[in-house]
Amino acid sequence: MPSGVSVAKPTMIYGTAWKEEASERLTAMALEAGFRAIDTANQRKHYHEEGVGRAVSAALARGTVRREELFLQTKFTFKDGQDHRLPYDPRAPIAKQVEQSMASSLAHFGIERFDSYLLHGPSRREGLGRDDWEAWSAMEAEQRAGRTRAIGISNVSARQLEEILARAAVKPTYVQNRTFTRPQADAAVRELCTRYGILYEGFSLLTANPAALRHPAVRQIAEKHAKTTEQIVLRHAVQAGIVPLTGTTSRKHMDDDLDVGRFSLEAVEAEAVRKLLL
Repeated sequence: MPSGVSVAKPTMIYGTAWKEEASERLTAMALEAGFRAIDTANQRKHYHEEGVGRAVSAALARGTVRREELFLQTKFTFKDGQDHRLPYDPRAPIAKQVEQSMASSLAHFGIERFDSYLLHGPSRREGLGRDDWEAWSAMEAEQRAGRTRAIGISNVSARQLEEILARAAVKPTYVQNRTFTRPQADAAVRELCTRYGILYEGFSLLTANPAALRHPAVRQIAEKHAKTTEQIVLRHAVQAGIVPLTGTTSRKHMDDDLDVGRFSLEAVEAEAVRKLLL
């Protein structure tokens, strides 16, 4: 059964990984372009959450955007996924680490609540361990305390997601995975998300599919719609029920990505793209 949490449904999310000191500038650019959903993580190894938060705070202070317009999502990352710049005491119990990481994230943004708080991947490749359950319970506590509207998980397998759905007191509202990287990529996870009313966020939709972007069939569809092949792939994802994450650093590409919501593929076109990607 679904978690019962009202799901905020962004149609396109701006991803802030691997942008380092440009994170603040690029997040501000994304907001100016019209993005209203921002994804980050309190993991200094791959994200500069503090810079992302400054950009959001500044936009809110200027009145460029209102808080109720925004979908803000961050993540708790286990120590093995971090470098030395930790947002918590590594000697503390996992539950305390989650609490400290959340407090740090809220301070970075100057807000009282996130819309989505994700476990940034299980602690092991197969199944879920004690640390995973301790972190999930702590995230449930963060939701009950009102510091996040909903919780979810990223980089998760179908079996791990099934285990969470079977055992967790609070079910995930969001799942974020890399997708379209091989035939039938992540189909089992996406099927579970559909069945349980979970919003599926997909990243690497473009970088994982260079061959599809060059394919004559995709080029032909793009020419017909006067769009780029990248826009065709992203539009297909939207029509397939996937919320794309885009991490472009180009203002033009930001505008192109947001334009994906302004046209549709015909059924035969969507099927042609699906055969190349799924």
